[in-house]
Amino acid sequence: MKGQNIGYVRVSSTSQNTERQLVGIDLDRTFTDKASGKNTDRPELTRCLSHLREADTLHVHSIDRLARNLKDLQETVEALNKKGVTVKFHKECLTFEGSNDSPMQTLMLQMLGAFAQFERTLIKERQREGIDAARAKGKKLGAPSKLTPETTAQIRDKVASGGDKSAIAKEFGISRPTLYKIIAA
Repeated sequence: MKGQNIGYVRVSSTSQNTERQLVGIDLDRTFTDKASGKNTDRPELTRCLSHLREADTLHVHSIDRLARNLKDLQETVEALNKKGVTVKFHKECLTFEGSNDSPMQTLMLQMLGAFAQFERTLIKERQREGIDAARAKGKKLGAPSKLTPETTAQIRDKVASGGDKSAIAKEFGISRPTLYKIIAA
């Protein structure tokens, strides 16, 4: 029985490019997610896992593209192997098949999965430290205000004269919570 070659590609954001993943691999179908790997609630991953059948091979560029924590990685690979699906991680040159349950392959999967999880934890920690340092320096975080001081004054005047808050928010293209922040400031 000849199966299909299925690709799973993931990047963390819509601005990132997927073209460097699985280059030169002849695939019957590719599933692509543009979402963070921190959770397993990725629509194309769900479709991919449902699509895979016995004798298929799932091609993934690297372990961290499939999962960012060891538990999810092991559960996904084991479930696919039990289903008769081969999983190939190209960057790490690892292949997992249910029929060839090598202790060395399992060890490599666990070690590389643990490193991916560790890397994710370090990224989050550095991000948190950067945010804390910026706050300590008094820097404003988040996107800069799209409203000028003049526009803010106009909004306050309209509210003070009894204007309808929903209509004012629509007129200036802002949300009601933003309107209330302007009023409170």
